[in-house]
Amino acid sequence: MSSESNTNAQPTYTLSATYPSTSGNDPFNITLPLDGPSTALPAVQAKSDYLKRLRTSILTVQDQVNKELTIRMEQDNAKSAAPVDSKDEENYGEEVQEEED
Repeated sequence: MSSESNTNAQPTYTLSATYPSTSGNDPFNITLPLDGPSTALPAVQAKSDYLKRLRTSILTVQDQVNKELTIRMEQDNAKSAAPVDSKDEENYGEEVQEEED
């Protein structure tokens, strides 16, 4: 989470998650802006409000990360699914004698 300063208003932060794939999938980055604690509210209320918004933002980012990772997992599963050989399918459960050349 990084902070950007703003002279006459509350600070703005950025909540981000980065996934650098090591398995050949596309990497992704999710970024969500988040306003800092309000300077117009009493300190306790400003902090409570900020923490509530932070929690909501974290859950949003977590949901997006889960969706992205599910997509990549499905892609990996599709890549690793070997095509079924029709000969293997015909002889399923039977002992097959190897042919000699």
